[in-house]
Amino acid sequence: MRPLLWAACSQLLPRAAGLCAPKPAVTTMVTASHHSLRPPALLAASSMSAGLLQPLLPGSRAPSCWSSQFNVPPSALLVARPVGICSMMRLPVQASAEGLDVAFVGVPLDTGTSNRPGARFGPRQIRAESAMLRRFNGSTGAAPFDSLRVADIGDVNVNLYNLPDSCRLIRDSYQEIVASGCVPLTLGGDHTITYPILQALAAKHGPVGLVHVDAHTDTGDTALGQRIYHGSSFRRCAEEGLLDCARVVQIGIRGSSYDPDPHKYCREQGFRVVPAEQCWMKSLEPLMREVRAQMGERPMYISFDIDGLDPAYAPGTGTPEIAGLTPAQALEIIRGCKGLNIVGCDLVEVAPMYDVSGNTALLGANLLFEMLCVLPGVKTL
Repeated sequence: MRPLLWAACSQLLPRAAGLCAPKPAVTTMVTASHHSLRPPALLAASSMSAGLLQPLLPGSRAPSCWSSQFNVPPSALLVARPVGICSMMRLPVQASAEGLDVAFVGVPLDTGTSNRPGARFGPRQIRAESAMLRRFNGSTGAAPFDSLRVADIGDVNVNLYNLPDSCRLIRDSYQEIVASGCVPLTLGGDHTITYPILQALAAKHGPVGLVHVDAHTDTGDTALGQRIYHGSSFRRCAEEGLLDCARVVQIGIRGSSYDPDPHKYCREQGFRVVPAEQCWMKSLEPLMREVRAQMGERPMYISFDIDGLDPAYAPGTGTPEIAGLTPAQALEIIRGCKGLNIVGCDLVEVAPMYDVSGNTALLGANLLFEMLCVLPGVKTL
């Protein structure tokens, strides 16, 4: 059993410089009790007792369960939630994005933080809390696992001692992901990571639109003499032409500032800034109708900083600001992106140690699921 678990866990270890060294296309863990739910060809011969985890043969497909030809999260009615490898939604773990429509990928980096560190542990805790998530979106009817092939492809092997080098590693990894035609859904990590991710996406799609949920605009120039940190991501993106600035909307912005006019740079670039005060005690569905019209049919990206939400709901983050958005408003924003040409999403700045309940990571996992549910090609049942 120990060698088996070690082999499975190795699939979630950080990958060397880029995504990973060449490996078999898919490594999946299934339970013997699932044999009635998958094709007989997937039942690898084993002398292990019934109920123990069994590996599929290298290169074989992930199990097709519950009448779906795609990867499906196991039901807790059949497999106990604590059982198995800690992947996003307990999905199969794959060594690369090849053959996938959507990939969950972790970027455990927090050396760009300006206040409390800890977001490097965000991907791991989000994956753990995601065991609560299920196959269908009962509110919207979205059926992503009956529409798209989805898997967890592990973490980018960041360099915790060199932030610019980490950005290079992230950019190179995401270039491989998008080259395969896969849409990345990212588990952060601090907000620095969005900069190299957008470098990779813009290289393929050109300047992208942006729906950015955050307490901060992240358009600072330098801090302590450094141009790359989590508060400068979108200034660097604008400078490099990665953003279609007429299609950038920043929602939930609030907090004290170093400047009497903190949004001047954003306005000069053509960004639309929606302060949190304009969101208080109201539905954001009317706002999102305007956002959809603004985004049009061209490629766009969703970047969601968990500190966009009020710390009463999401205390586990590094730079909390009072009087933020509610989880219901977060759902309105993400669901309001349905129908847009989404080419990638991220959920960043979850720092688990500041929320022992795990609720911040649970909220992050749910928001990532909601992002999956609004991607192009997801059908509604």
